[in-house]
Amino acid sequence: MKKQKIIISCGGTGGHIFPGLEIAKSLQKKDSNLDIFFVGALGRMEMYQVPKAGFPIKGVWIQGVYRKSIIKNIFFPLKFIVSLIQSFFILLYHSPIAVIGTGGFASFPILYTATFLGIKTYIQEQNCYPGLANRILGKCVNRVFVAHDGMEKFFPKNKILNFGNPV
Repeated sequence: MKKQKIIISCGGTGGHIFPGLEIAKSLQKKDSNLDIFFVGALGRMEMYQVPKAGFPIKGVWIQGVYRKSIIKNIFFPLKFIVSLIQSFFILLYHSPIAVIGTGGFASFPILYTATFLGIKTYIQEQNCYPGLANRILGKCVNRVFVAHDGMEKFFPKNKILNFGNPV
């Protein structure tokens, strides 16, 4: 029987990475026929934390937007375009049944590209104030799982499910 693939994207901080890992472990425990694959940002913490937990990961060339420095954002447009292209090829190669993002700039390119390709997409927002990537993606993903009440300020009410934090 062919394994079904799910891509989980997280990055930047442990606040995004560790919920992604918990989701992966829970999904594998529930269905051993799932193949979990991670996508993160090259050179960031997820590139060593995820393999340490036993999951494969592929890095894309992306950075966050620096709101206080124009200089640090010089390469952002190029990195953004390259990361979308990389995401497109990752999705074509792996053919996942779903893509889950737990936040951070690393999750934006793969989730955005997956929505464009018609792949089921989900966000897990564990914070009471979502970051920029999740606020933008919340409008186009299939479902947003939250951990706090009152999140309809940031996401469409019909997409929100409050299941708490993955632990």
